[in-house]
Amino acid sequence: MHERATSSAITALRTRIAQLEGDGARRHEALPFGIPQLDRRLPGGGLALGCLHEVAGGGNGAVDGAAAACFVAGIAARTQGKVLWCVAQQDLFAPGLEQAGLPPDRVIHVEAGDDKSVLACMEEGLRYEGLGAVVGDIARLPMTASRRLHLAAKESGTIAIALRRWRRQSEASDFGQPTAAMTRWRVSVLPSATQPVPGVARARWLIELVRARAGESLDIELEACDGSGHLGLPADLAGGPAAAEDWRRSAAG
Repeated sequence: MHERATSSAITALRTRIAQLEGDGARRHEALPFGIPQLDRRLPGGGLALGCLHEVAGGGNGAVDGAAAACFVAGIAARTQGKVLWCVAQQDLFAPGLEQAGLPPDRVIHVEAGDDKSVLACMEEGLRYEGLGAVVGDIARLPMTASRRLHLAAKESGTIAIALRRWRRQSEASDFGQPTAAMTRWRVSVLPSATQPVPGVARARWLIELVRARAGESLDIELEACDGSGHLGLPADLAGGPAAAEDWRRSAAG
């Protein structure tokens, strides 16, 4: 009897902790990628809304950083409402975001000046419930700041994404430090598939799900976001062109 009561108390405690961390009240709200190999590794079958997520480029400097930004733009593009995008300096390439499905008329740009101000603007934006996503372009993400962002996202139900970009290589080590983010991603550019006509191949990325709370890690090669914000499953990995075309129709629907 005593063991049963103890087990019940532990279960209740775990549930309460999950709610405080953001895994409880909104765990059924998720944004699927539409790729089964990826979605099944994530709790709820997609990217949890009302939570903080982290995305960074791989090791190839600005090239991978740009791919990470487009990956984030694709996620934001598939939400409803305006997207607040906070930066420390004005270096976003708007046509690249639009190519990933996020047109300029959906983006509210805030040039905050430094990481501390970017974090403050993100938190303020997350407390407004009318936004589809809040993105912050930052180098460092302290644990305390990440908790504040995660809680603010939980309250509003808006997805928060910390886009980790570094202007000095020495800052990159901060990406491995613990944060309150639900998931942590890394995006690297891969060579495109060979096509009969040069220059028309869709870009390919290595998507690494480095960490997923209550989920599983994963490395997967995918095609870059299209004009609707969807990633693609390469034909040679999906059973040929016909299978890839079927996947694109279902993703678009």
